[in-house]
Amino acid sequence: MAGKILIIGASGQIGTELSLKLREIHGNEHVIASDIREGKAELMNSGPFEVADATNTEQIGRIVEKYNISEVYLMAAMLSATAEKAPMKAWNLNMDSLFNVLNLAKDKKIEKVFWPSSIAVFGPTTPKDATPQNTIMEPSTVYGISKQTGERWCEYFHRIYGVDVRSIRYPGIISYRTLPGGGTTDYAIEIFHEAVKNGAYTSFLSENTSLPMMYMEDAIKATIDIMEAPSEKIKIRSAYNLSAMSFTPKELAEEIKKQLPEFSILYEPDFRQRIADSWPSSIDDSRAREDWGWKHNCDLQSLVKEMLEGVGNS
Repeated sequence: MAGKILIIGASGQIGTELSLKLREIHGNEHVIASDIREGKAELMNSGPFEVADATNTEQIGRIVEKYNISEVYLMAAMLSATAEKAPMKAWNLNMDSLFNVLNLAKDKKIEKVFWPSSIAVFGPTTPKDATPQNTIMEPSTVYGISKQTGERWCEYFHRIYGVDVRSIRYPGIISYRTLPGGGTTDYAIEIFHEAVKNGAYTSFLSENTSLPMMYMEDAIKATIDIMEAPSEKIKIRSAYNLSAMSFTPKELAEEIKKQLPEFSILYEPDFRQRIADSWPSSIDDSRAREDWGWKHNCDLQSLVKEMLEGVGNS
């Protein structure tokens, strides 16, 4: 790798853990973390950090030049539930930040781009079970609309300008290290904190809402794997389906009860239920597995064990 790596949105849920993992692999000084606000002490103390607005073309351009950046991971975004409360703000953040990075790559200022898409690109008309790579989308949230639009622009910049951009459609991501950031799958993180602290949880999704989920370590692994794969193996330049497991709040609660028998759960669905109902129940990610060798490590049982241990010790 000729230049250094820049993570934009490094203080967020995925950005924090991705930054630390990349620093572990490449060395602290080779990975520049950046966000509009400073992150946790562990992130701030581990290597260079630049406060910058992902939508500010000049600020991002200066950082790229200052550190001789060759790869950018653009993790800044306003997530599904938060975006519904501020639609235009979410659209501007999610799209302007992407154009800033794609244009840097088009102008040969950087060599490679990672941009995360999401299962939010799918909508109520999408086949819900084993959702195929190519299918009807019609997203019904601001977040989903911005992600679907972003996918089309990534594919366009690759086809027209030869930009080496890579993307995956993240399912719900679960971690004990960073608090959730306003997504519809956040219940699957909150439930562990409440189970350990109070022995009870009230879910904002109904008991039988099945959604695709993934442990953070697998999400980080997939992100780095797709970026390290030879360019010719990346056949899809919009975004790859990605999956590990699917479960409902009820199934998750039952698995937690095996470890904490006194745990109890109630269900009070709110506005996020409508968003969850528009998303797939399970994902067919066979193209990612075939093209660049994706495979997950963590299933529901190991997820619950890791999360309860992690939350209990934090």
